[in-house]
Amino acid sequence: MTLNSSNALVFRFALCALTCATALQSHAKEGMWIPTLLQAVEGDMQSMGMHLSAEDIYSINTGSLKDAVVHFNGGCTAEMISSQGLLLTNHHCGFGQIAFHSTVENDYLTDGFWAMSREEELVNTNLVATFIDRIVDVTSALLGAEDLEAAKQQLIEAAIAGTDLEGSVVAFDFGNSHYLITTRTYRDVRLVGAPPSAVGKFGGDTDNWVWPRHTGDFSMFRIYANADNDPADYDESNVPYQPAHHFPVNIGGVEDGDFMMVFGFPGTTEQYLTRDAVDHVVSRLNPMRIAMRDASLKVINAARSQSPAMKIAYADKQSSVANAWKKWIGQNKGLLELDALGKKAELEAEFNRRALEAGHTEWANLFADIAAQNEVHFPLKEARSLFIELVYYGPDALNFALGFKPLIEGWESLEEAGKLEGQLSQSRELIAGHFRHYDAQVDEAILAALLSPYVAAIHPDLCPEVLKDFDGNGTEFARSLYAKSVFADREALEALLDKGQAKGFSKLQKDPVYVLINALRSAYFEQVATEYRTTKMQLDALTGQYTQGLRTLFPERAFFPDANSTMRLTYGKVEGSSPYDGMEYKPFSTTKGILQKYVPGDPDFDLPEDLVGALREGNWGDYTDAQGELPVCFTGSNHTTGGNSGSPAIDGDGYLVGINFDRSWESTMSDILFDENRCRNIMVDIRYVLWITDVYAGAHHLIDEMDLVR
Repeated sequence: MTLNSSNALVFRFALCALTCATALQSHAKEGMWIPTLLQAVEGDMQSMGMHLSAEDIYSINTGSLKDAVVHFNGGCTAEMISSQGLLLTNHHCGFGQIAFHSTVENDYLTDGFWAMSREEELVNTNLVATFIDRIVDVTSALLGAEDLEAAKQQLIEAAIAGTDLEGSVVAFDFGNSHYLITTRTYRDVRLVGAPPSAVGKFGGDTDNWVWPRHTGDFSMFRIYANADNDPADYDESNVPYQPAHHFPVNIGGVEDGDFMMVFGFPGTTEQYLTRDAVDHVVSRLNPMRIAMRDASLKVINAARSQSPAMKIAYADKQSSVANAWKKWIGQNKGLLELDALGKKAELEAEFNRRALEAGHTEWANLFADIAAQNEVHFPLKEARSLFIELVYYGPDALNFALGFKPLIEGWESLEEAGKLEGQLSQSRELIAGHFRHYDAQVDEAILAALLSPYVAAIHPDLCPEVLKDFDGNGTEFARSLYAKSVFADREALEALLDKGQAKGFSKLQKDPVYVLINALRSAYFEQVATEYRTTKMQLDALTGQYTQGLRTLFPERAFFPDANSTMRLTYGKVEGSSPYDGMEYKPFSTTKGILQKYVPGDPDFDLPEDLVGALREGNWGDYTDAQGELPVCFTGSNHTTGGNSGSPAIDGDGYLVGINFDRSWESTMSDILFDENRCRNIMVDIRYVLWITDVYAGAHHLIDEMDLVR
């Protein structure tokens, strides 16, 4: 049998997966499957309890499960649950929209929000929902291309010509294979419902990344389309989108040991880091990122305790900063406990031994080459991470000021092109959105807190010139900037817009906040970004050789492509775990645990009085388990990561049984090292979602939209 390199890769991948599926007795299944390759494990999935075919999951000829799975605003996953465009995702995925619509008078974060009619649904700007049209292996078509990027573009243009589709060619397995992915994006997505944060974020930072969990992490949106069911910008005449498939909702739920799968858009995993790279994560990269977020969280948490308005204003920022912060802490702990460095060293030694034995001399110096490349790459990776922490998770004034660059540096060209009025209008909208939930004193304090850990961590040669003489006094540095900056003063900025003079905006080139953001960006893009991309490409090429070698030298093992924000399916079982001696985690939590954790006045464990009453009353309606309890969350042995937030938890019949939202504390290292005995994903049970929506919130009309099965 003769195979080209693309088919050979798929063949080895499928054969290896089948071999391992037969050999492994554990229910836990490492890896995230490309949907087009599911036929390779269809038999294994069916033997574990799936009653579907691979075609039922992914089809281009008829509606299938993939048509009900949504890439939600580029960072989360969601699922269609009615024929009228109703969409379900996590509370934390919709948190930004809920926070945006919240005011002190209408505090949807605290009180929840439920649209009791279509007219009450809330419009969101810049919120999109993307569906996969098809995924095609184009590796063979790109082999030997003299201009790879031009060849990719030709494939994309041919695939989307005459349609409303978008397309991209995505590299998998460090460039060993490429897939053409076409998508359709809907731009009118409206907020339908969200429980109080005391439900959607119950447990807060205390319980984040922890099991047992009692969090109702869900929110509902509705996709709207034009009269032809096609994507359209918001318009009052738009109608609910009719999906090619939506999930029936199983109110019977699942039980311990049942087959289940999670379908979504996992972001990034790093399963093929070599030992030296894992050591760098543990000893350098994570500690510096944790230190940056320690500093900003201290400021944010103090500010949120000052008043209800400040609690709302900085809720979204606190949530986004705290999530990865806690994950990195747990990741380091897990990697050390599992001796990740030792395991990597053992694998690399065995790789070298087998390569030598099989006569693969081309891999003789592979790890030395990777280590040498890493030495060049590590400082750049650190500088990139620190830039992200300071500019994107730090003070909001920086990127806000950058938003005025077209007016500050291009007023005349905008005027000549007839685009000035439009830009002025956009700038007014920018001001309104920014100052809606902004406090200049808090923002100043965040910058002051971040400067010292930033300067201490960055390589001296890569430190921006503007910070090279930083004397350690972040408070004074930040004070001098904000005291003289118009970007911390809404009235002054609006006055400039009202005057409408080029000269007034041109002077802002010397505004200290504008100067700082431009200096930081110039330093990054001139000193770091290009070299980072170059070294990353070189490192990926070497790692691609490594993964090729792994599949060749270890035919008895499965080596899955790392996650890359493309559609993947992972499968396993509903099951608990025993991560430590003498400790056993059961797979389900119930409402009993909510009341046991309830602490009046506690920021993480307080509850609304009416919810306490409803939980104590115990009127569970049709949503109980076999023991008459109301399940809240459950765990499974599915390999998930960031981006799987909001992913549908699906039973063996293709019915929705829950929503993925987290991993256990003992699983935070699974992006780098998956351990089948302790890695568990956490899902909110669909029965709790339905009970909150139906019984507690009284939004019966939403339940009526769904196809309920038992």
